[in-house]
Amino acid sequence: MLVKLSPDAKLSNKKLLPLIRELAAKKIKKMTDLIYKEEAYKIIGICFDVYNNLGPGFLEIVYKDALEYEFKKLQIPFEREKKYEINYKEIVLPHKFFADFVGYDKIILEGKSVAGIVDEFIAQAINYLKVSNNKLALLVNFGELSLKYKRIVLEEKLKQWAKS
Repeated sequence: MLVKLSPDAKLSNKKLLPLIRELAAKKIKKMTDLIYKEEAYKIIGICFDVYNNLGPGFLEIVYKDALEYEFKKLQIPFEREKKYEINYKEIVLPHKFFADFVGYDKIILEGKSVAGIVDEFIAQAINYLKVSNNKLALLVNFGELSLKYKRIVLEEKLKQWAKS
């Protein structure tokens, strides 16, 4: 909701407070509508634990090995290097896509150990979502001075566009 006020407009507390409450409620509702909120929270927590123990600077494979250890220890259901086929027109392409991890059979976890998350990694995650028919990817970078991550959600409209 966009509220545009002229410079000379005056809102009393009686008018302003309900507006603030309404906006706050919408923001809270939006935050509570996160897809796979609890599962993603657990996965990101594990990523922070791995990062806090190892720090930056290792190759991706080291972080993936540590993540696998933590997933097993905490009994988080996952598949490592899950293979997906890529359909193109009426054929299946010979090259496959391998997700680093798929947690809870619905969340793709892509781990990186680079200077920063770039748009190409986000595009890659979106393509992985389209191929896998999953809705959520977590793109996590262990290569920076603090752990960085992005939640990437494949919206229904984008799925429909990808199929056409």
